[in-house]
Amino acid sequence: MSFKYSKKDKLKSKKHIEQLFNDGKAVTVYPLRLIYLEAEFNDGSIIKTGVSVSKRLHKTAVSRNRIKRLLREAYRLNKPIYFNNSSTSYAFMILYLSKDGTTFEELNNKMKLLFKKFLDKKSKNEKTSP
Repeated sequence: MSFKYSKKDKLKSKKHIEQLFNDGKAVTVYPLRLIYLEAEFNDGSIIKTGVSVSKRLHKTAVSRNRIKRLLREAYRLNKPIYFNNSSTSYAFMILYLSKDGTTFEELNNKMKLLFKKFLDKKSKNEKTSP
């Protein structure tokens, strides 16, 4: 898996997004929340990801867009490290929960913790299921 975040890796389908928020499970490492759901994609991609920042907490589009850019970059850099050997297809939505701004270093560290927590939760669920 490469360090790219191409068009086919972006979660844009309204159907998938609604299904994700209705049936998905969540993992939280403040200020980030990862909502995930196993899904099948027609284009053969393994992981599709979207990012979101609340309009209620960040009033100006400039601050929302900056945080979204930082989230996408942190995701792009960490994706091959944590999901290189993934055989299951997932839909992800990464939400930014804090009212405060952030730096890239802080977001990158939190993204790593979030992915570790997700993988721990998935491996724990696989061990307990028959």
